[in-house]
Amino acid sequence: MAKITISEESCKGCGLCVLACPRKILAISEHSNRKGYYYVEVTDKEKCVGCAACAITCPDVVIEVER
Repeated sequence: MAKITISEESCKGCGLCVLACPRKILAISEHSNRKGYYYVEVTDKEKCVGCAACAITCPDVVIEVER
């Protein structure tokens, strides 16, 4: 099983990773970080296959995927 970590405080909520995820397990949170951005969160960590499409598409490099 893969482990995905998103730096909520650095995420700007652009949503590119949400669109890139083939398993559709990422979503924009209802909560904002200290900068006022609605960050991305993982909705189902168990379904992550570790493809790293989210990390590759993130322009701010705030996603880390461990296989």
